[in-house]
Amino acid sequence: MYPEELVKPMRAELSDAGFEELYTAGDVKDALSKEGTTLVVVNSVCGCAARNARPGAKMSLDGAKKPDHLITVFAGVDKEAVDEARTQMFPFPPSSPSMALFKNGELVHMLERHHIEGRPAEMIAENLKDAYDEFC
Repeated sequence: MYPEELVKPMRAELSDAGFEELYTAGDVKDALSKEGTTLVVVNSVCGCAARNARPGAKMSLDGAKKPDHLITVFAGVDKEAVDEARTQMFPFPPSSPSMALFKNGELVHMLERHHIEGRPAEMIAENLKDAYDEFC
């Protein structure tokens, strides 16, 4: 588990952009049971991928369409919430960072770490915007 002092600025990067931080499995289940679309960001301290994941997620929200709900869980910190989010992302294997779009509780789009790592934030944002255009 990572110390809170280390993850605080990384949490804030998403929460300041309107993402709700979730800490328990119940929180995740409740959030994903809401009607409409929900973007889940599995946040991470990984510098090689997460440094572009967070900005990409934020940039994706500047288009005409966007998810109804924005949530985030933090890998290596919020174990219970992350485990539940990953359960809901089945059949995709656990990876962090990662992003998933749900519509009415059903997984409709997934960005795994290998889709994020090595790509600029703009490319990540465009991928998400394409999903929003289709599902939101």
